[in-house]
Amino acid sequence: MKILVINAGSSSIKLALYTWNDLNCIAQGLVDFGVGAGSAEISLQYHDGVSKTRVPATSYREGLLSALDSLKNAGVIESNTEICAVGHRLIHGGETLREPVVIDEEVKKIIRSFRPLAPLHIPAGLEAIEAAESLFPWAVQTGVFDTGFFADIPPAAYLYPVPYEWYTEWGIRRFGYHGTSHRYACERAAEMLDRDLTSLRLITCHLGQGSSASAIQGGKAVTNTMGFTPLEGFMMGTRSGTVDPGIITYVQKHYGLTVEEVEEILHKRSGLLGVSGVSGDYRQVYEAAKAGNPRAKLALEMYAYRVRAMLGALAVTMGGVDALVFTGGIGENARELRADICRGLECLGLELDPERNAHATPDAEISAASSSGRILVIHSREDYILAREAKRLVEKREKTDVASVKASEK
Repeated sequence: MKILVINAGSSSIKLALYTWNDLNCIAQGLVDFGVGAGSAEISLQYHDGVSKTRVPATSYREGLLSALDSLKNAGVIESNTEICAVGHRLIHGGETLREPVVIDEEVKKIIRSFRPLAPLHIPAGLEAIEAAESLFPWAVQTGVFDTGFFADIPPAAYLYPVPYEWYTEWGIRRFGYHGTSHRYACERAAEMLDRDLTSLRLITCHLGQGSSASAIQGGKAVTNTMGFTPLEGFMMGTRSGTVDPGIITYVQKHYGLTVEEVEEILHKRSGLLGVSGVSGDYRQVYEAAKAGNPRAKLALEMYAYRVRAMLGALAVTMGGVDALVFTGGIGENARELRADICRGLECLGLELDPERNAHATPDAEISAASSSGRILVIHSREDYILAREAKRLVEKREKTDVASVKASEK
């Protein structure tokens, strides 16, 4: 038996295949629909090789089916029927869905209701669920919600200083995102530090195309830099992050921008792209900065400054920090950015070792020997959390079914 893990984005699907008994990852892949109309590029890594193919695909179902065919051709699986559970990463469950769930029609209905809050992510997640249901009707579909990790954030942290009725009547509050990544990062950090997670004050910093940080105390999230939507917080690839809300009403009033135009600009034409004028891809902006592009240099300076400032605020909410964790595609690989962010965090007891940072490969420690707080780089493994929770939910469901049968026999 095997568990298929799906992390669906707006133009791609990350997938992983896990064995049931020991939760060993035997294959990982990416189905990229951004390579041309009517086609997808499938990149796979498995036990004894890698493969990359371009196939006709116009839907998530076709892309997934082609990826599975490639895994069968490589001998990773013999039949689709080996897949007994499918674990989905889902971005938003609101206050209703806080724990991992078995997905049914009611769950899909609730997820659909949050579409306006994450218009890039939620439709993709729902399409992936429907594709998996079609391909594996016998398998149990499970979901882990990014927002669920932040269920214990206190009201003082999740409420905004606006009329209280906005929360009670409209549900406006901080939710937090990237919860699956933050969950794995804090658990792995505790292992690396050989400490009980409940004894630690951690800041987990997920830096990717979308980025956020979480303050985690006693094993529970205290707050997250993202808010009601994934637009708040750090400057990101194409997202603005936190800006003065007065700017929004100002450009609407004085320059005639519509609500739709402002929303599109803040989500897709801001961040690294908006400032640099080069790209929303950190790597391309970094190369442009090295080549002397002044706006690219400014964009990177702003990025590091805003991350550093928010990390300081998170540390203060906990009265200090025992360890800072970098994770996510940028956090794991951009050593220059890590150095820029940490420059100034010495006042929090976080001192970077330049040599360790320059040569670090996740999972690794990059703090100096004299640093009272630890600095770690951890490979993000959201897929493992999804597989683990899928197995737990299936086993729980089986135990419940057995108990029901025994009760009916009495």
